[in-house]
Formats: sequence, C-alpha cells, structure tokens
Amino acid sequence: MQILSDVQGLIVLGLSLLALGAEVFALAHAVRQRQDAFPAAGKQTKTFWVAALVIATLMGIAAVGGVGLLGIIAIVLAGVYLADVRPAIDEVLGRRR
Repeated sequence: MQILSDVQGLIVLGLSLLALGAEVFALAHAVRQRQDAFPAAGKQTKTFWVAALVIATLMGIAAVGGVGLLGIIAIVLAGVYLADVRPAIDEVLGRRR
C-alpha cells in the first residue's frame, strides 16, 4: 500500500506543478500586455489582473504538493484569465492563433 500512496503523492505533486506553471504563464502574459488593451477588450484593468495573478501564483506556490482551497482558487483565477481575458486581448491587439 505504500507504493500506491507514493504514486498518488507524485501525481498530486505533478498536477500542482502543472497548475503553478499555468499560473506563472498567465501572470507573465498579463505583465507583457499594454495597459490600454484590457479596457479595449472589455475586461478589468491590467492592474487588477496582474494583482490577481500575483496572488494566484503565491497561493499556487503555497499549495504545491497538496490539494486545497488555495490551490483551487489559484487555478480558477489563472483559468479565467487564460480562457477569457487572454483571447480577448490577443484579438484586440490583432494576434491570431
């Protein structure tokens, strides 16, 4: 049973590191964008998103290796940014994928 517990721990660690990577990626994207792109896309300000994503990244760091409320909140914030805000900003700035 110890092997199963070790495997489960490694899976949780891997998933939490992937989530942290997504949070850092979202933060890096937000920091690199122009200030006026956020309101032009109909989203909250750059200051709001950078602050929210800094907090999400810090919560993600605190949650590495475990699953808890902080980790869930952090990945939800990053997910909202990556799924909603990032595509809108890229469209406003004329970047297509």
